[in-house]
Amino acid sequence: METTAPGSARDDAAADAKAPMGPVDCRKAKCIALTFDAGPAEDTPRLLDILKEKKVHATFFLLGKNHVKKHPDTVRRLAAEGHEIANHTWSHKILTDRKPAEIRAELEKTQNAIADITGRKPRLMRPPQGRTDDTISGICKDLGLSQILWSATAKDYSTTDSALIRKRIVDQASKDGIILLHDIYKGTVPAVPGIIDTLKKRGYTFVTVPQLMAPAKPVPGTIYRP
Repeated sequence: METTAPGSARDDAAADAKAPMGPVDCRKAKCIALTFDAGPAEDTPRLLDILKEKKVHATFFLLGKNHVKKHPDTVRRLAAEGHEIANHTWSHKILTDRKPAEIRAELEKTQNAIADITGRKPRLMRPPQGRTDDTISGICKDLGLSQILWSATAKDYSTTDSALIRKRIVDQASKDGIILLHDIYKGTVPAVPGIIDTLKKRGYTFVTVPQLMAPAKPVPGTIYRP
């Protein structure tokens, strides 16, 4: 699949592009985006406390079934505290294995569930396991969704060792990168303070995914991979 790097989208933005910047201009600063998949869950409020203390905004790719519907207060808090809320499907089905009507339902149900709580439909989605194709891209374009992949992952589904999770992310960090973590696993949230502190010391500024692209805006249907 053809992909576009967020940094390339930003650098190729039209002269009159005016998407809101984050805390810095990522054309000049060393930016990185912190993203979390498959929540919200029981540990998400604790994660939000950490992000608030560290003054970091993240991008959350939420699951609809058993997550958005189960934790509406957490979804409201995500929106209220300035995080980017995004779509990770309704039930984490592998979309490339599904018929178009099923793909659309997986995305639309989550769009609607989030909008019912926050008043806004997401503009970003992440396909489960990063598996996508032209059919999914076409449906995403219809629904106003850009697809967001990643450049750094801790594989935190396979370990509860917070020190190892921190090390894996720090070792893979890069300018204009996108970090993938999951706030549903026990070792992940405790690793976040160390990740943030270490990368800040190395000169990184944390931004949301749209802020990483600014002044360009995410284009529906496009697949972004650092």
